[in-house]
Amino acid sequence: MEGEIKNFIMVWASALLSLWYCHMVGKIISKGAIRFLAILPVILFLFFLPLNLSTIFLGGPTSFFLAWLANFKLLLFAFGHGPLSTYPVPLSFPNFISLACLPIKFRQSPDKPVQEKISKGSGHKSSLNYGLKIAVLAITAPIYLQKDHIHPKIVLLLYALYLYIGLELVLAVVAAFARVYLRLELEPQFHEPYLATSLQDFWGRRWNLMVTSILHQTVYSPVASISSHLIGKKWAALPGVLASFLVSGIMHELIFYYIGRKKPTWELTCFFFVHGISLAIEIVIKKAFNGKCRQPTVVSRLSALAFVVATALWLFMPQVIYAEFDVKARRECIAFVNFVRDNITTDSWFKSFITLKKG
Repeated sequence: MEGEIKNFIMVWASALLSLWYCHMVGKIISKGAIRFLAILPVILFLFFLPLNLSTIFLGGPTSFFLAWLANFKLLLFAFGHGPLSTYPVPLSFPNFISLACLPIKFRQSPDKPVQEKISKGSGHKSSLNYGLKIAVLAITAPIYLQKDHIHPKIVLLLYALYLYIGLELVLAVVAAFARVYLRLELEPQFHEPYLATSLQDFWGRRWNLMVTSILHQTVYSPVASISSHLIGKKWAALPGVLASFLVSGIMHELIFYYIGRKKPTWELTCFFFVHGISLAIEIVIKKAFNGKCRQPTVVSRLSALAFVVATALWLFMPQVIYAEFDVKARRECIAFVNFVRDNITTDSWFKSFITLKKG
């Protein structure tokens, strides 16, 4: 554990230094190919850095923040697009690195009360919302301890629930930090995805919205723009959707490799490509019926949720088991408890307290 913490500090120190370089490049070199070539070594370096970490709790978020978010935002920045580009006034360095690495945006209305923002769906959620999700984790956790006596599909379903709630709670903590210390506001990452009425609603407006936004700018828009000249504007969205899901699948393979260090089976890519094809079919049907063919809300929600869950249990969640996320998470929790017990003793706390009192 101690070695992993040292590596974690080294990785982020290297990342901050690299981003400082990119920040200076943005001041000196105009957007375009030359800026891209100047930033390209940093992009390749940020793909390499997560390989120095091997834990889920430190390596997982780091690989997502650096290899995916930071790199895709730097690609946009190279050509004068995305959240890092604020021409003619450049971002300060603290804001630059915060926006580069974290799923955050500037607070747009700092003077408005939080409750007003909640009512307008800004991404803030009530304490009750998070409390209920923590309660769900607490209630279902004992079931996991009996997983050897439970059907494997039920276990996978529990893992999917833990993954969703865990991600949302972690991002809530990041949001609180950004709001208090950086005066920045977290992008709404999840908007109750289990209430989605279609795949378009699920992926476009409810699930991992920061990734959706980044993929839209880096993949969907360029592909759709090129496709509009080849097949016309009416159907240009279809290649853009397929390309976005394909890139998302490849990036998930990479993130899972960082954490599990196992050879990709490409089932994750298949999962996202299946959803890309299904979403493209959904778009075609909606265009064909001009949006007039609508199911009752209850039916559409159940069918969308059933499709997402079924395909996740088929292609996505088995990769969580293959990468041994559950085994690694349990091992890391035990290692952390032992680390705290061995390094933060009652005696050391007492000595620190005495020192503070004397000071």
